[in-house]
Amino acid sequence: MSAPAASVRIARAVGELPAAEWDALGADNPFLSHAFLSALEDSGSVGPGTGWSPAPLVIEGPDGALEAALPAYLKDHSQGEYVFDHAWADAWHRAGGNYYPKLQIAVPFTPATGPRVLTDDPIKAALLLRAAEQVCADNGLSSAHATFIEPAQLPWFEAAGWLPRSDIQFHWTNRGYACFDDFLAQLSSRKRKDLRKERAAAQAGVEIRALRGAEIRPEHWQAFWHFYQDTGSRKWGRPYLTRAAFDLLGQRMGEQILLVLAFAGGEPVAGALNFIGPNALYGRYWGAVVDKPFLHFELCYYQAIDAAIALGLSRVEAGAQGGHKLARGYEPVETWSAHYIAHPGFRSAVADFLARERAGTAADRNYLSERTPFRKT
Repeated sequence: MSAPAASVRIARAVGELPAAEWDALGADNPFLSHAFLSALEDSGSVGPGTGWSPAPLVIEGPDGALEAALPAYLKDHSQGEYVFDHAWADAWHRAGGNYYPKLQIAVPFTPATGPRVLTDDPIKAALLLRAAEQVCADNGLSSAHATFIEPAQLPWFEAAGWLPRSDIQFHWTNRGYACFDDFLAQLSSRKRKDLRKERAAAQAGVEIRALRGAEIRPEHWQAFWHFYQDTGSRKWGRPYLTRAAFDLLGQRMGEQILLVLAFAGGEPVAGALNFIGPNALYGRYWGAVVDKPFLHFELCYYQAIDAAIALGLSRVEAGAQGGHKLARGYEPVETWSAHYIAHPGFRSAVADFLARERAGTAADRNYLSERTPFRKT
């Protein structure tokens, strides 16, 4: 790819950039850390043969130091994004265009909200977004897409003329709870009883351990790999992360990882992988080799609430989709993406679709917000 003019360049990978300088741009989000993104590269989870080609756009100062960046990838499919544009691709192909490749500004395989423009300077942000558009023009790309944008940064994309798109996730909010029972006390009587029954059933006959950092041993990662493979093969056919990714993530950012495992007869039979940020716990992957009622809810949702309370975190982000989270105290939250469509006619059609979709999403969120399990006041 040819890089745009001005002081923006396309790096070959996050791993080739200085870790300390990259982390200074957005290190408080675990998924934007040099450790996380380079682990994806070094493990082969992104790169040749994956459809995710690293292409971070960076601004460097006169001394060569990093000043701003976009975590970007050249994509030749729409997998692993969790903001679905397959219908757009199909429409553009039927019209005779080539939707792929496209430019994706995102954290691969990670539907967690965070900054997508790694700078606090709106002038540099505007320069990076113009550069992304120029990359599309210079290389014949149909579009550029920034997904799971931190809401405070959305105005930068809108000012650049990118099309906003909204969706819904379910997050748990810590309202100053000292323990899980404090949270339960805020639920309606029936829901409170339901959750207690679910936890009791899930915990019966298993031992649950929450492991962090050096507590996570190689055999734990090996067990979780089997869980991850099983879930991935059933849900989408091919898991995104390689086996090496889990080892590298454990080595490079183990203290930011919380692995919750269920043991039966001394052997791990299920697990949930979480990442710890400064304000949030992010649930990412889960799997099991047993079919035990409510164990999924216990490991992924209730244990995450326990951990967030113990760690003093303000929320739990439990990943994409999942209306079943609503009954378990996870509330609907709006998420945002922004889209640059190169062709004016195609852009107009997408803009019309998004306007109608946003109205439907807002109505869904209002409907769901009225049906949380909390006591009505």
